[in-house]
Amino acid sequence: MDFYVETLFPEQVDSFLRASITGRALTRGIISLECLNIRDFAVNDYGKVDDTMYGGGTGMLMQCGPVYDCWKSVVDNRGGKAPYTVYVSPKGSVLTQAKARELASRDSLLIICGHYEGIDSRVIDEICDEEISIGDYVLTGGEIAAVTIIDCVSRMIPGVLPSEDAYMNESHMSGTLEGRQFTKPSEWHGRKVPDVLMSGDQAAIDEYNRISALVETWQKRPDMLERLEISEADWEKMLAMQKAL
Repeated sequence: MDFYVETLFPEQVDSFLRASITGRALTRGIISLECLNIRDFAVNDYGKVDDTMYGGGTGMLMQCGPVYDCWKSVVDNRGGKAPYTVYVSPKGSVLTQAKARELASRDSLLIICGHYEGIDSRVIDEICDEEISIGDYVLTGGEIAAVTIIDCVSRMIPGVLPSEDAYMNESHMSGTLEGRQFTKPSEWHGRKVPDVLMSGDQAAIDEYNRISALVETWQKRPDMLERLEISEADWEKMLAMQKAL
């Protein structure tokens, strides 16, 4: 999959994604990344890409021209084929695992990072397929949001992780959080690993993990639980497990 990022700070995006799992995927050619500096497309000699806002207001707004020309350079290099284009913005729909899976099915993704007070709405309307937010808060710029989206999407591209199981069993994939997890030693500070997880009975372990995921979601993200249909029998198991914690 090809990723493109329009930004005023390409080194911030590139340095993060060149490390760890995404870095290995880039080295192996499973994904590609091109960070484009919007200032390279400024219409002046000193890299100015923003101006004051019509109607007043504090701060500066990024202009249409440099953002559009930066995007157009990618389109031209792709033989006229536009990548799926996202503007990261607090106005966008909040990123979910389902949205990440949808984006992972595309062959290319271009993310535009705003700065200052954002970007002139006209260029957003002209070139963006959608706006995405990573949460209901405001960041200084879109770079952190861009690397979050790329990291999240990359994990579901074949070959980036060792197997599909590496992400299919994670939080949010089935509408719940992951259940409680443990490693050695079997007892720490008087707290013991549940016996069932050391029993070798895979069916019992799977059932424990299923109910544990429901309990974790119930305790920590009850808003997610409201979207699930839970049987009376499962509620009884959840209550029993909660009491045992």
